[in-house]
Amino acid sequence: MTEHDPQSAPNRSQAGPQGAAEPDDSIDFGYERVARGEKQGRVAAVFDSVADNYDIMNDLMSMGIHRAWKRFTLELAAVRPGDRVLDLAGGTGDLAAGFARRVGPEGRVLLSDINAAMLANGRDRLADRGVVGNVDYCLANAERLPFADNSFDCVTIGFGLRNVTDKPAALAEMARVTKPGGRSLVLEFSKPAVPGLDKLYDLYSFTVLPWLGKKVANDEASYRYLAESIRMHPDQATLQRMMETAGFVRCGYHNLTGGIVAVHRGYAA
Repeated sequence: MTEHDPQSAPNRSQAGPQGAAEPDDSIDFGYERVARGEKQGRVAAVFDSVADNYDIMNDLMSMGIHRAWKRFTLELAAVRPGDRVLDLAGGTGDLAAGFARRVGPEGRVLLSDINAAMLANGRDRLADRGVVGNVDYCLANAERLPFADNSFDCVTIGFGLRNVTDKPAALAEMARVTKPGGRSLVLEFSKPAVPGLDKLYDLYSFTVLPWLGKKVANDEASYRYLAESIRMHPDQATLQRMMETAGFVRCGYHNLTGGIVAVHRGYAA
């Protein structure tokens, strides 16, 4: 695990998946170019397909390591009893469950997702785990959040930002709804930082992941898209600059598992 601050981030030019503005009429959907207005529907179809097998596939694909990544994110968020937390693209509720325990009965956690099937699965799983009483649910688009300015002490998005059509808009919305001095965190797949790891990671991603998708979820195409979407996501330094542009201050990131995953954190001014 390594931590980086703004002074240590390399000053690389932004191009393509590294954060440059895309043409107004097209955007990446994995390695495919689609009309910007089409991506949200295409992503929705992916998550409609994978929702029921999402948790078991996460365990299989990461060999359970995703739980350690989420635990680290929870620790880095450092929420306190009574805090209000927004978990965007919260899926089946792993982060929300952890936050609910930490904020206690005086606090509040809002689990939000744009996909109704994922949100329903999250509600059911949290209820099964006995996480009730201080968790609410909201179907919402991260690019246009239906919340007032300065509403939350902490905002997170875990493994969801790469699927958002307009990432700068989502980051700006996160900054808008975070209270001054509060923090927002992005947990996301990123770029391997260990020499040689990228080749092994590519081999695993484009052979094992689609095979697991086919055998376990009966959906090879969706898991191939997920592997492609990781490669099109901005690298660590670029995402840090995007957060700064969105209005966050004191931004930095931690590499996990050799940079396969990174957790970015920024504070609202």
